[in-house]
Amino acid sequence: MPPILLHHPHPWNVTPAEAIAIQQALRGHVLAEDQLPPDISTVAGVDVGFEDGGKITRAAVAVLDYPGLALIDQAIARLPTAFPYVPGLLSFREIPAVLAALEQLDTLPDLILCDGQGYAHPRRFGIACHLGVLTGIATIGVGKSRLVGRHGELAAEKGAWVPLEDKGEIIGAVLRSRAGVSPLYVSIGHRVGLSTALDWVLRCTGRYRLPETTRHAHRLASG
Repeated sequence: MPPILLHHPHPWNVTPAEAIAIQQALRGHVLAEDQLPPDISTVAGVDVGFEDGGKITRAAVAVLDYPGLALIDQAIARLPTAFPYVPGLLSFREIPAVLAALEQLDTLPDLILCDGQGYAHPRRFGIACHLGVLTGIATIGVGKSRLVGRHGELAAEKGAWVPLEDKGEIIGAVLRSRAGVSPLYVSIGHRVGLSTALDWVLRCTGRYRLPETTRHAHRLASG
């Protein structure tokens, strides 16, 4: 597969202040409405782990067919970790390795579920937004914990959700992906509206709390 054509390339060797400026410049390119491929046949999970005491970033991409959700392609990339751990700037630490992993795939997926935030971010530009804007691939943020925002009480049954709000704006949703377990924090990444993002997270979720995309990618990233 030829290298990914990045829509808005930028340097990665930057200071935290420069990284924030890049986020603020690129967030206006996020498409918050549905612009998905007409027939989605592949969905992917992206997860990132670290090796050697954090010196090596290990990014994993797992591609599943849809609707069967069987693993059909996978890739792992390892790069030296070049950006410090700064809350709200994790995409600068993780995306270079994610891009390297995506370039190893035989076929790019139609939709990517990122293990992390999308629009539910202090500057409305988490890793799912960043990756989607760079690659043009439709993306959804599926976080295991809340980064920002508040929400009301959530019912216990699978599929229940409530809005996640911050400063008077709905920035995502809190979703019960399995009855009686801790919720997921879903937000748009790029080219997907929030209701569609919730629908796809549930479509990709089986018997477990996490979507199958995330479960496969997590095994690769931490294996």
